[in-house]
Amino acid sequence: SIEAGYFFIFGNTPLSERLRKQLGGPRDGALLRFSLGNALLAEDDASGAVDAFRAALEFQPDYSAAWKLLAAAQLKAGDASAAQASYERGIEVAHAAGDIQAAKEMQVFLRRLRTSDPA
Repeated sequence: SIEAGYFFIFGNTPLSERLRKQLGGPRDGALLRFSLGNALLAEDDASGAVDAFRAALEFQPDYSAAWKLLAAAQLKAGDASAAQASYERGIEVAHAAGDIQAAKEMQVFLRRLRTSDPA
């Protein structure tokens, strides 16, 4: 079957490794970099995910979901101040794009971050 072939071709190769092989190719862009960031975040590579989400935003600065996950990756990497700045920027971007749901989600995360921050 096709599904069996898919697993045979890729074996146990991590998703991030398969996505990295596509960087610089014809499919390279915001979505590929976003997908790589997601994969790295799932693989507990927060700093790699930060780099991938930043690269996605270089391709498409108004990518609300990339701002949201960039902040999450920064937080996971231990950089709460960068996460706060990314949430703030992401909220601005989401509002400008009319992406109200993404803006609301980031506002909730930002509020939680500010409440948990002892500074």
